[in-house]
Amino acid sequence: MAHNPGLDRDSDTVVVEQVRLDTEDNSEPLSEPGKLADRVEGGIDPVAPENEGARGQRRSQDTGPHPMSAPKDETSLFLRLMTPKRCRWDPSAPPGLSMPMAILYALTSTFTVANLYYCQPILNKMAEEFDVSYETSSQVATLLQAGYATGLIFVLPLGDMLRRRPFIIGLIFFTATVWIGSCITKNFTAFRVISFICGITTVTPQLMIPLVGEYAPANKKGFLLSVVTSGLLLGMLIARLLSGVIANYTHWRNIYWLACGVQYFIGTCLFFFMPDYPSTNASLGYLKALWTILCFLATEPLLVQSSLIIYFLLAVFTSFWTTLTFLLASPPYEYNSLVIGLFALLGIAAIVIVPLWGKVIDRFVPLFSILIAEFILLATIIIGTFTGTFTVAGPIIAAVGIDIGIQVAQVANRTAIFAINPKARNRTNTAYMAFAFAGQLSGTAIGNRLYARGGWHWSGGCSIGFVGAAILVALLRGPHEKGWVGWRGGWSIRKQAPAAPAQVSTNAGSDPEKKVAIER
Repeated sequence: MAHNPGLDRDSDTVVVEQVRLDTEDNSEPLSEPGKLADRVEGGIDPVAPENEGARGQRRSQDTGPHPMSAPKDETSLFLRLMTPKRCRWDPSAPPGLSMPMAILYALTSTFTVANLYYCQPILNKMAEEFDVSYETSSQVATLLQAGYATGLIFVLPLGDMLRRRPFIIGLIFFTATVWIGSCITKNFTAFRVISFICGITTVTPQLMIPLVGEYAPANKKGFLLSVVTSGLLLGMLIARLLSGVIANYTHWRNIYWLACGVQYFIGTCLFFFMPDYPSTNASLGYLKALWTILCFLATEPLLVQSSLIIYFLLAVFTSFWTTLTFLLASPPYEYNSLVIGLFALLGIAAIVIVPLWGKVIDRFVPLFSILIAEFILLATIIIGTFTGTFTVAGPIIAAVGIDIGIQVAQVANRTAIFAINPKARNRTNTAYMAFAFAGQLSGTAIGNRLYARGGWHWSGGCSIGFVGAAILVALLRGPHEKGWVGWRGGWSIRKQAPAAPAQVSTNAGSDPEKKVAIER
C-alpha cells in the first residue's frame, strides 16, 4: 500500500489535540480562583474529583462572556419584536461599549439611584402632609435604603442568570409604574410600602456597572467604569439639590412626579439604544447563585480584600457627611439648612476628576490607585478633623478629598473584582456591595454616637482609624499575589501582560510529553 503522508499528519494532529485536552483537564487545580464556584454552578460536587463527564460538562460551560449561538429564547418572536433590529444580539459581532453608550448608562445610574435620595431634604414636609412626627417620616428614607439592601442581595445575582436588556428595562418601567403610587397616595403606610418596593428594584446602576466590566475594551475599562460610577455620585447630588429647590417653591410631590417621568424617559432611551446581551450563565439556579456568593468569599482573596477596603472607606464617607451637618449647624458656624445643603456641590470635583483618573487605572494595577486614594483620604481627614472646629476650610478640604478618594477606590476595586470570574460579575458585585452597605451603616451609627459623646474630634478620629485599617488591608496582599497574604509576584505597579497562547507541536515523536507544549 502506498504511503500517504497527509494521513499521517492528520492522525498526528488528532493525537496531539487529544493529549492537549487531557493535559488541560488534568492540570487545573481546584484551588485556582473561581474553580470552586464554577463547579458549584455546574451542579458538580466541589470536593469530589471530576470524572470525564464532569470535565466535559464544565468545558462546555466555560465558553466566556460571548456565546457563539443565541439560546432559544433569544430567537423568540416576542423578544425580536421587543428589540429594535440594531440592538439585537449578533454572536459574530458582539457589541462593544462606546463612549456614548457609557454616558447613557451613567445617566441611567444617575436618575435611578436618585430615587433613594429625593426624600431626604423634604422629610419635614412629608411629616406635615401625612400628619406624623419627624421621627416617623424619617422611616421613608430608612425603608428606601433597606429595600435597596434587599435588592442588592436577592435581585442583583439575577443579572448573571437573565438576559440583561429586558431585565434592566423591565426593572426601570416597573419602578416608574409603582412610583406613581407614591405620587398620589394619601396613606402614609402605603407610601412606606411603596418606598420599600421601589428601593428593592432600584438596583439598576449595580447591573450597569458589571456590563461595563464585561464589554468595555480592555485598554479603556477603568476609564469607562469611572464614567458610569460618576453617574452614581451625580445622582446623589442632583436628587438632594432638585428636591430641596422644587419643594421650596412648589408642592413636594412635584419632585416625585418629575422622578417618575424621568424614569419612563430613561427606560424608553434604553429600549431604543441598549444592545441585547445574552445571559452569562442561563443554566444557573437561583439558590445556587446565592450559594456561590458565599463560595467566592471563601475562595477569592482579592474579592475579600476589595470588600474589606470599601467597608472601611464607606464607613468614613457616611460618618463624615452625617456629622458634618451637626458641626455646621453649631457654633461657630450656625449655618442654615440651605447653606449646609450647598456643601453637596463639592462632589462635582470628584465627578470631574475620577473619569480622568480612570486612564491611570487602565495602565497600572488597581492596588496602586487604591493606595493613592487611601492616602488622599488620610491626609484630608486629618486636616478636616483638627481644623474643622475653627475654620470651614478644613471640612471643605476633607469633603473634596473624601469624595475623590472613595470614588477612585471604587473604580479600582471594581476593575479588580470583575476580572475574577467573567461569568459571575453580578454575584461578585453583590458580595462587594453587601460589604459597602454594611460600611455605610457602621459609619453612620458609630460616627453619630462618637459625635454625641465627644464632638467633631472624636468622630474624626474614628474616621482616621477607619482609613488606617483600609490601608493595612491593602498592604496585606501585593498587586500580583494569588494567595490570602503576601507580596509574591513582585512590587511592579504595571499591569502584567496576558500569558502567551499555548503552542502545540505537530512534528514530535510518539512521546506525548514531546508532542505538547502548554504555557500556563
